[in-house]
Amino acid sequence: MSRIGKKPVPVPAGVTATVNGQTVTAKGPKGELVFVANDEIQLKLENNSVSVTPANDGKDARSKWGMSRTMIENIFKGVKDGYEKKLEISGVGYRAALQGKNLQLQLGFSHDVIYQTPEGISIAVPKPTEITVSGINKQQVGQVAAEIREYRGPEPYKGKGVKYAGERIVRKEGKKK
Repeated sequence: MSRIGKKPVPVPAGVTATVNGQTVTAKGPKGELVFVANDEIQLKLENNSVSVTPANDGKDARSKWGMSRTMIENIFKGVKDGYEKKLEISGVGYRAALQGKNLQLQLGFSHDVIYQTPEGISIAVPKPTEITVSGINKQQVGQVAAEIREYRGPEPYKGKGVKYAGERIVRKEGKKK
């Protein structure tokens, strides 16, 4: 039994939700998102909340039950508040800047890395060593942040590279004489 799936998803104030078969559409101040549930999940909109139930008692249906409820909750939060990930850059000469909509990164390579911002995502650089990725789709925000971090992840000896804000880097001891 899914403990998460049992709870109905309340529709926040300022968000309009519609359920049409397997499709949940959420419109809010930030935009509009759609989630299409698996055929093994049943959705109902009642009392200003969306309830999720498995269509049968099979293992496959029960495994998708809690995930479907969480995805619906994420689209409601996304269209109301949006999502944001912060990245920090550490290292001598490592910095970031915006070039129009593209992100220009200097990460110790012989060339600058240019990251093209996908549709629906906004990137801000408040300081040359900080990057803020924001948008309404939680998965897309996390994917963009992971792609930026992948160019030069933090290394364990000096901690140089791109890391998530608040991420703890396990440091290693250097060579001994």
